Amino acid sequence: MADPDRRPIIIRRKKVIHKHHGGSWKIALADFMTALMALFLVMWVLSMSSEEQRQGVSEYFRAPLAVAMAGGDRMTSASNVIQGGGPDPMHSSGERARIDYRMETRPADVRRHFQNIQRQIEQAMQEDPVLRQLRPQLRLDLTREGLRIQLMDTEQRPMFSVGSAKVAPYMERLLRTLAPILNSVDNKLTITGHTDSLPYAGGYAGYSNWELSADRANASRRELIAGGLFPDKLISISGVADRIPLADAEPEDPMNRRITLVLHTQQSAEFIQNQGLLPGDEEAFQRLLDSELDDAEIQGSMSQFFL
Repeated sequence: MADPDRRPIIIRRKKVIHKHHGGSWKIALADFMTALMALFLVMWVLSMSSEEQRQGVSEYFRAPLAVAMAGGDRMTSASNVIQGGGPDPMHSSGERARIDYRMETRPADVRRHFQNIQRQIEQAMQEDPVLRQLRPQLRLDLTREGLRIQLMDTEQRPMFSVGSAKVAPYMERLLRTLAPILNSVDNKLTITGHTDSLPYAGGYAGYSNWELSADRANASRRELIAGGLFPDKLISISGVADRIPLADAEPEDPMNRRITLVLHTQQSAEFIQNQGLLPGDEEAFQRLLDSELDDAEIQGSMSQFFL
């Protein structure tokens, strides 16, 4: 029989409820990962961009906030409510146009632009075993006109067949390699053919170095076009025979047999296309001629019309 005095033992178990810790840490982690991916994306884009593009990004972030919000219109960021207007009383229209024109691009930016193109050309030649051997025959330098690219002959490796405009295979390869690089920028191009001073048997009466230099310049043009060069980039093709020898070479030196490509600055290209005038020059020049200045004063004032 059960003991009536013995009480039953009751064990009560406490139910443990595991509370949810919340998801805020997940949001923080997601934000961190998104920012990290954005950082790597920006680094990748910068590594793939050109020097000119990086400079453009830098200029964008240098602009004041008010300018950026106005879509780039600097006039809306002026502190004065009433904007000035009318011509600049300190300059004539032609002179003002020349000043504005020359202020469009800074020399340092132009130099960096052409240096970037020069690096692309050098890299393309370095990566091609055939073109790498031509590197000593290539001269790249910056002039007031722009980037000058000179492709020169040697006795061992001429760019053309002797006395003709037939392009050597390696010259053809070089020109077709240059075409897409030249296409990658907006700058206009001129091509000039040169010869050495050795004349043809008939002198200058018949086919001469004048014709040969022009024919070689046009042969180079055809190879560039075959390589994909846009035809509208060209503004002149010319041959100058032996009249512009290299400064460091004798007149009969094979190095004088060369093709010169010039990738022009905007100012230089417009100077050629406008036949020696810059924007605003023609109007200002005519106004100067119609003025009551004497000849000496006119001659002194004309210096502003030259580069």
